Amino acid sequence: MKIIVLVLSVLFGLQSFAQNSQTKPLRYFLQGEPSSSKAIQYGNNAIAGNYANAGDARIYYEIYGKGKPFVVLHGGGYGSIYEMHQLIDSLSKNYQVIAISTRGHGKSEIGKDPVTYEQRANDVISVINKVTKDKVNILGFSDGAYTSYKIASMYPERVEKVIAIGAGEQVPGLRKLILDIKEASNYDKLYYDQQLALMPQPNRLQEYWTNMASFYNTMIASKELFATIKCPVLVVAGERDMNAPLATIFAAYQMMPNSQLSIIPKAPHPVFLVNFAAVWASMGPFLKENSNK
Repeated sequence: MKIIVLVLSVLFGLQSFAQNSQTKPLRYFLQGEPSSSKAIQYGNNAIAGNYANAGDARIYYEIYGKGKPFVVLHGGGYGSIYEMHQLIDSLSKNYQVIAISTRGHGKSEIGKDPVTYEQRANDVISVINKVTKDKVNILGFSDGAYTSYKIASMYPERVEKVIAIGAGEQVPGLRKLILDIKEASNYDKLYYDQQLALMPQPNRLQEYWTNMASFYNTMIASKELFATIKCPVLVVAGERDMNAPLATIFAAYQMMPNSQLSIIPKAPHPVFLVNFAAVWASMGPFLKENSNK
């Protein structure tokens, strides 16, 4: 195992981020304004979008770029493909990026089965199998990172490398999550209304969020899972991540036999939104390592 600790304060943009968030309302749940009116509307791009059947639900995904397939999974709850826009922009220059709206998010259906990470892993595999027969790299944030872990454990033959952002060891009692659509609307009504308009069953969103929060509050991601992940994994986290405290990140990293670690100083849970440059700098060496084998 290797530790990559980035102490490049020059790359750190939290101060300007905080100043901006104080001068205007939050937009896109800390995702920032589109860079221009011509910005790609990730998560709602008819040119790049498609669906895969995953049992009881259709899962929406978008494809950008060419090359080795690289799956990108956003965070849960308030998450969307759009929050991953910087990563998609950068990765699509050298990879075929498969950006997935996970079940119950964006244009993906909710379905009827209970929420589990086996289900989420199978949703993603349904997309992967439709797009490519090749092994894929996977990058996931938060909920997407836990899904990445599960895919690597369940389908090792389909996964080459994993980059997991903001996801450490998880056992019941570490946190209490509540997801409420009224609270979401109060945080950022424009974003919330945009996402609601994309959903095939918006009237079921609170039902789904309640079930998802219950699942999160009782989920376990520990040695039984992490020890089964054999592919190379880069675990990335912000030093001040309140959703995945450092102790849980270190534990997950130590439980995986082929892992590397990148801690971004002073950054919170959405570390790639606050300090993209540092996250991107840590990904490069990991992706290049043994890439020709």
